[in-house]
Amino acid sequence: MEKAPPTCQPPPTGAEPAEPAGVAAAGRARRDRRLRDLAISLAVLLVPVLLLVGGYQLISGRTEPVTVDPAPAIAEARAAGLTAASPTGLADGWVPVSAVFQRPDAGLTLRIGYLTPDGPSVQVVQSTVPAEQLLPAELPDAAQPAGTLEVNGEPWQLYANDDGERALVQLTPELTSLVVGKTSEAQLQELAASLLPPG
Repeated sequence: MEKAPPTCQPPPTGAEPAEPAGVAAAGRARRDRRLRDLAISLAVLLVPVLLLVGGYQLISGRTEPVTVDPAPAIAEARAAGLTAASPTGLADGWVPVSAVFQRPDAGLTLRIGYLTPDGPSVQVVQSTVPAEQLLPAELPDAAQPAGTLEVNGEPWQLYANDDGERALVQLTPELTSLVVGKTSEAQLQELAASLLPPG
């Protein structure tokens, strides 16, 4: 009596047929190749763009930072009720590069950013936000009190951290002022001394 030929039974419902190891490896290799090709294509596109932008800046002489006039932001802050001081009499090496007035719910804040004559950036912050909220957000990481400095006859608290960042802070009933940056105490003092109150 002849045996019946074996029948092929379909895999159980919901089970996927096993993919041969070679096919899976080939799929991964194709995927890796596609990612590599995409990265190469982006690099090929970006390099000429960067060269064109850099060349344009050199040809047009735009290698210097863009200077910003802080006067409109200061005027807006004062109109809103912030007794903001205006940096006045700074040497030519000080370049204002940003000026923003903000009205968060906690209070009014004016920020003016400068490049120092030595290159590092420094920021002046004047705010009515309560000091217990403002200082933790604005002081350099891990900054500790490092003494008191006198600026224009007024005491300012110096803070510093191990990374060379420093801040000068002055607290008054109506305003908290900070001069913050990775620069020398002398330059922080020079910028703080330039802050003349309105009027």
